[in-house]
Amino acid sequence: MRRTYRWRLVKLLTVTAGLVLSAHILLSRATLSKHPPKPSPLPAEEYRLISPETYEYVLNRPDVCGDRTRAPFLVFMVPVAPLEAAAREAVRKTWGAPGRDTLTLFYVGLPEGGRGSSAQLELEEESRTHADIIQVNFQDSYQNLTIKTMMMMSWLATHCPNASYAMKVDADVFVNVFYLLRRLRLSPARSFITGSVISDGRPRRDSSSKWYLSEELYPEDSFPPYVSGAGYVFSADLAPRISWASRFARLIPLEDVYVGLCLRVLAVRPVYSLGLPTFRNLFEVRQLEYDRCAFAQLVLANGFKPSQLLRMWRDFSKGHSSC
Repeated sequence: MRRTYRWRLVKLLTVTAGLVLSAHILLSRATLSKHPPKPSPLPAEEYRLISPETYEYVLNRPDVCGDRTRAPFLVFMVPVAPLEAAAREAVRKTWGAPGRDTLTLFYVGLPEGGRGSSAQLELEEESRTHADIIQVNFQDSYQNLTIKTMMMMSWLATHCPNASYAMKVDADVFVNVFYLLRRLRLSPARSFITGSVISDGRPRRDSSSKWYLSEELYPEDSFPPYVSGAGYVFSADLAPRISWASRFARLIPLEDVYVGLCLRVLAVRPVYSLGLPTFRNLFEVRQLEYDRCAFAQLVLANGFKPSQLLRMWRDFSKGHSSC
């Protein structure tokens, strides 16, 4: 009797959650469709800063996705600085390891010193060894993260059009790839983007802030809904559409907000990703103390050093299914 009651309660919670999320998605879409944005194309000199045609590949793997029959289900796109070799190696040995359904690629710009630097020579050697580095000829810096993100979208649209999903994810993030793949099997195939949604973001006007935005660069008082750049997942059909939308969104140095501006042009709203029965956010962008069973109920947790990722993964990959 008690078991029957628990089963009914779980079923009720599942149905309720589905109704809540469906209502949220429908309401979001209705709101956006009622007030569609009316963007104007950027002046040519402004769009040139973000246009894929402005830049060239230094290192590329154009055939890594294969044909339609071998296209990866999920592509991990990891933006990383050229000197962060240890971070890349940690990802390769943990959640980004080669899998039947996944492909992991690292995206970098030019190191300080350019193509003739020792850092560039080391990066090229690493690329020959692992064949998973995509490099474009812009200066790799925090201020250029938006350019890097849009080059990633362009690369995916051009060279991996038959992938089902992609995840933009930082190298210091723990990803529960097992849970993520299960959830994506049941997720929308088009116009879908999820992560830690920020719906009340506002520009920082303090010039000493790392996230400062001047009124001249961004005159609005608030941001459209966007997903935290630590890690978000989207259906691959959005990659070419976000690239197209960048023609109407003025470049700002906050890459996650910029993707939100492109989504507004497309009238696509990011959706929350909640776990049952707790309704907890599955994209935990703050750093958490590692606990195998707690992490088994998350998609990601943020802020780990390479040595921490390696240590956590040795435990997690063997025991997550027993939680």
